[in-house]
Amino acid sequence: MLEPALSVALQLSIPPETLPLLLVTAGLGVSFLEAFAPGAHFIVLGIALLAAGLVGLVLGPLASPIVLGVLVLVFGSLALYGYREFDIYGGKGTEQTSDSASLRGRTGRVTERVTPTDGEVKLDDGGFNPLYAARSVDGELPVGTEVVVVDPGGGNVVTVESLSSGYDEIDRQLDQGRASRSDDVERADSEDDTEMETERA
Repeated sequence: MLEPALSVALQLSIPPETLPLLLVTAGLGVSFLEAFAPGAHFIVLGIALLAAGLVGLVLGPLASPIVLGVLVLVFGSLALYGYREFDIYGGKGTEQTSDSASLRGRTGRVTERVTPTDGEVKLDDGGFNPLYAARSVDGELPVGTEVVVVDPGGGNVVTVESLSSGYDEIDRQLDQGRASRSDDVERADSEDDTEMETERA
């Protein structure tokens, strides 16, 4: 019931012979938008619309709305495959981080003054959106300071410190080792306390 009504509405509003021309126009317009937002945000859709419209012009009266819809899907899939396979914009595999732990050790710059409670940094190779809310290990970091992520914090808020602080990767690993050992000792102590309480009972 809905399908015949939709078909009638399409036939009344847009003549079928103008659909390919509209697709070509839309494809050119969307592809033109890529110049303002590079990164294949619009080019895949633009290529799909443009190619489907051109094939529709060649097919003439055989280019029904359903055929044109299928052509848009086919050309869109091919354009997306080509974009991913041929890595047109470069940086294949670097457009996103795999998880928050991969942010540890990344470097960047302070974009808004970072304090122990507030701030923002822009990370080098920080994913699709390289801007992260940040907290400093201690003290205040002014805008433009080069920083390194010492704790990814789940990816929402990263903890950073200045690269000029003299605190290097070896110091960071030593601190992590001490923290994990102290956690193990605390866990063992609590298990011993639990065992003693169960023995008394």
